[in-house]
Amino acid sequence: MLPNRLKIGDTIGIIAPSGPITKNKLEDINNSILLMEKAGFKMQFSKNAFSNSLGYGATAKEKAQDINNMFKDENIKAIICATGGNNSNSLFEYIDYEEIKKHPKIICGFSDVTSILNIIYEKTKLITFSGATFKSLTSWETDYGYKEIIKRFVDAKLELGQPQDKYETIKQGTAKGKLVGGNLSRTVNLVCGKYKIDFKDKILFIEETGYESEPADISHYLYYMKQNDVFEKIQGIWIGNYEHESKIKIEQIVLDVLQDEYNFPIIKSNNFGHIDKKTVIPIGIEAKIDTDKEYKIELLEKCVL
Repeated sequence: MLPNRLKIGDTIGIIAPSGPITKNKLEDINNSILLMEKAGFKMQFSKNAFSNSLGYGATAKEKAQDINNMFKDENIKAIICATGGNNSNSLFEYIDYEEIKKHPKIICGFSDVTSILNIIYEKTKLITFSGATFKSLTSWETDYGYKEIIKRFVDAKLELGQPQDKYETIKQGTAKGKLVGGNLSRTVNLVCGKYKIDFKDKILFIEETGYESEPADISHYLYYMKQNDVFEKIQGIWIGNYEHESKIKIEQIVLDVLQDEYNFPIIKSNNFGHIDKKTVIPIGIEAKIDTDKEYKIELLEKCVL
C-alpha cells in the first residue's frame, strides 16, 4: 500500500511517539518549522507532542492516540516523528492498524521510531519510511536529511542517497528483497513474540549508535538474530553508520557472527544512521543489491503515488 506524495502547501503532522520534545530540543524544532514553512508546507503538532506526563515522555496511550488521530485527520498529508528515544514499542497494542489501512499516508522517522515503522508495515502493508526526524532536519550541520525528504516525498525520486555517497562490498553477490530494519537494537526486538516481523526474502538494513551500544552489544543483537534463524530467511544485508571509540567496525562484527555460513551479499554505506546523512529508506519496497555496481543498492518500485 503506497501513500500519496507530498505537495507544496500540504500540512505535515508532527508526533512524538518515542522521546518527548523537551526544552533543549525546541531550538532545533523551531528551526525545522521555519525550514519547512519556507519550503511551502504547514505544520500541525499532535495533541500530546509536548506531553511529558510520565517524566520520560507521554503515556503509551497518549502517543498512540496521536498516531491514530493523525492518520484519521484528512487535513494531514504526511506524518514526521519529532525525535527518537527509547520506548516506542510501548505503543504497539494501542495503534489502530485498521484505521491506518483506511487512511494511508507517509510516516517517517529513525532510531527508536523504526520499531513502529516496521510494525505498521507488518500489520498493514503500508510502506513506511526510515529517514530524518523533524528535529534532525536542522540539528545537523548539513541539509542532507532535508534534501532526502524532499526528493523522496515531493519529487518521488527513487535514488538512495547522494551521488557522492560511497558503498563498500563486504561480501559479494546479488539479491532482491523487500527492505526491513533500521536501528539494530530495536529491530532485534521484532524477531520473536507477539509483535514480530516477517524476515523471509527481505533485505535487512541496520545501523546503530556507537555512544549507546558497545561492539559486544552489536554481537549480542546479531547472535540473537542468528539463533532465531533470521539469517536463514533474509536475502542480503545493508549496513549503515556505526562509530565507536574502539574503532571496531560493525562490518567486522557482522562477519564474525555470520562466519561464512550464509551466501547472501553484504554492503556498507554511511548514508543512514545517527549521522547527518540520512537517506530515506522505504520499508516494504523491493530493492536490489548488486555488488558489481558503484551504487550497490537500488529501489525497484515507486514509494509514493
